[in-house]
Amino acid sequence: MKKLMMMAVLLTATVCASAQSKAEPYFHFKELPNMLKWCPAPPDTVGAAFTYDIMQYMWGKQMRQNKERADIAIRDAEYSLECIAREFSEPFGLTISEENTPEIWTLLRDAKATFEAISGFPKYYYKRKRPFIRFDEPTLAPQYEPDLRRNFSYPSGHTIFGWGTALLLTEINPERADTILARGMMYGESRVIVGAHWQSDVDAGRLAAAAAYARMHTSERFLEQMRLARQEFRIKAGLATIVEIKAYKKAKH
Repeated sequence: MKKLMMMAVLLTATVCASAQSKAEPYFHFKELPNMLKWCPAPPDTVGAAFTYDIMQYMWGKQMRQNKERADIAIRDAEYSLECIAREFSEPFGLTISEENTPEIWTLLRDAKATFEAISGFPKYYYKRKRPFIRFDEPTLAPQYEPDLRRNFSYPSGHTIFGWGTALLLTEINPERADTILARGMMYGESRVIVGAHWQSDVDAGRLAAAAAYARMHTSERFLEQMRLARQEFRIKAGLATIVEIKAYKKAKH
């Protein structure tokens, strides 16, 4: 168990360092809800739940015939803050970038590191094979397959980041909740369509994102960054009052 925990720490540290060197998680993995204690284990290979996983894998292969949806799934296969910002900007109603929305960017950057922290330990504990490996078939995004072969399937890290982002952006702009959450659902579905994850990996990823999202709300640093992100959005969207603008400028200085 200690060895697994150490591997999870190293995995999280490596991912965070390589993907976003300035990121600072709001909580480290030992401070986050332990998925082994509350989230269902991945299905075994003889039960009805795994049959459903296989059916969804076949559904994903059918969805590849829809070029528009397949193209979205391929775009979603890129695991980065830049990808998330690009794909969620339209449903969010505002271009998200480090330059245009630095406070929202900072919130998502540190949230990304937190979402990564909750998934590392269960991945190495369960060591679940990805569907494309089990079926020995190519994915829709072969350029990422070597990296995927080096880690495990349950839960889906992409889904945790995508659904977590949807929850965060909905809090910032609740008026666009429907479109933001719809895109968050699609982001997880993309992992099944690409062939990188089972449906149960995606389902667990959404649960993990919600757990990490709830935990982040106990962090004073997170709450302050969320406040700045919401103020920034209202100013950029032309919704802020003069009082709000003055308060934002005062907080920045």
